Amino acid sequence: MTDFEATRRLFHLPAGVIYLDGNSLGPLPLAAREAARRVLEEEWGEGLIRAWNSAGWIDLPRRVGDRIARLIGAPPGSVTMGDTLSIKVHQALAAALALNPDRRVILSDSGNFPSDLYIAQGLIAALDRGHVLKTPPPEEVEAHIGPDVAVVMLTEVDYRTGRLHDMARITRLAHRAGALTIWDLAHSAGAIPVDVTAAGADFAVGCTYKYLNGGPGAPAFIHVAPHLAERISPALSGWLGHQAPFAFEPEYRPAEGIGRMRVGTPPVIALRILEAALDVWDQVDMAALRARSVMLSERFIAEVEARCPALELASPRDPARRGSQVSFRHPQGYAIMQALIARGVIGDFRAPDVLRFGFTPLYLSPAEVVRAAEILQEIMETDAWDRAEYHRRAAVT
Repeated sequence: MTDFEATRRLFHLPAGVIYLDGNSLGPLPLAAREAARRVLEEEWGEGLIRAWNSAGWIDLPRRVGDRIARLIGAPPGSVTMGDTLSIKVHQALAAALALNPDRRVILSDSGNFPSDLYIAQGLIAALDRGHVLKTPPPEEVEAHIGPDVAVVMLTEVDYRTGRLHDMARITRLAHRAGALTIWDLAHSAGAIPVDVTAAGADFAVGCTYKYLNGGPGAPAFIHVAPHLAERISPALSGWLGHQAPFAFEPEYRPAEGIGRMRVGTPPVIALRILEAALDVWDQVDMAALRARSVMLSERFIAEVEARCPALELASPRDPARRGSQVSFRHPQGYAIMQALIARGVIGDFRAPDVLRFGFTPLYLSPAEVVRAAEILQEIMETDAWDRAEYHRRAAVT
């Protein structure tokens, strides 16, 4: 049984703030402060270059990867860390296309995160082999899985609405058609129970600064199914993905297994902070987390719909069909969200009209959910959002 009051005490939560944006950037784990101090002052400050060995820096991508693996249902030794999520998408997609050289279709959906689609578009142009990217509506993806599809590349939880794809079902259909699968778990890892092994996923990627609370710009992860790991040829054949990087050979030889998906020098400071942030998961049962997430989001939907009839639910109503976020639509969604933030309720906005709220049971209480809905009601009833400063778009929304 998970004690969510205890996990809440493990985070720095600013006074007077109700934080409903952990699906975009998790708050600061208290343990991260000590981890950052230790790596800066002791490991780097005192150890200098010796710390690559004495503090185990060189093994951080594998060690932290194994801790992520436990959260996504992957076996040890099948996940490595480093770089950004966009780079990991590129690595997975390039590898998948090389494994299916006679097929030319990359199948995604129109709701996928744009960066994933941009990576696909860029890779198609670079390969120049006649590949095409198809993006039907999410509910039509299954109908487009056919003999011409090389890879199905989807984000399990939609970043705008929280709509949840059925990973196991879609992977099964893809495999029957001879296609491979890539699953982006950016809004899944740490938010919902994930089991890439049971689902048969070929590749999985994700970031760690959302529900895993690794901090802004925290390194991404990539998982490759063990039966594929020795078959893939990395498109980004970097130094630390080499079989023997310190032999300094002029020709590339891929490392064994997932190690070949390492690229360059690992971001040591960021990985140390992430490693500390992951400690909280040692005391979390994912089934209990999911149950509490559903309770919080269902309460929020009920409260908002009763109090704010002008807002339209954009997320699936059935909690089994959405992740750990809830979105509402309104033509003035941006200004409404700025008014909320000014009142201490932090969510975010996604174009063109979506107010997005994340439900993170590690530190969010039912009372905060109700209070957030009350404040939203006050803003809507008084048109408090209709001030010039709330309409002025910032660089990050």
